[in-house]
Amino acid sequence: MSTGKLSLAQRRARLVAQAAEQRGALGAAVDEWQAPLAMVDQGVSVLRYLRSHPQWVAGVVVLIAAMRSRRSSGVWLRRGWMAWQLINKLRERQ
Repeated sequence: MSTGKLSLAQRRARLVAQAAEQRGALGAAVDEWQAPLAMVDQGVSVLRYLRSHPQWVAGVVVLIAAMRSRRSSGVWLRRGWMAWQLINKLRERQ
């Protein structure tokens, strides 16, 4: 084998070994991020669900408002009417 080919083969072997080492390091780094990224992915799924079902968000807001204060039924009727209108407007946008 000529000197040029031998030198090229040695360089190739070093580069292949270096690439294998870098793949191992990258795999270790990805393993550290697997749990946090899975949690972020679940959060994104929850946000997508809430965005596609705004009536649940409105219902929770109304329930919290109802539990915080006990006002006359007229106030609650107005709030319910506004929530119903909001839900209808959100449905029309989809």
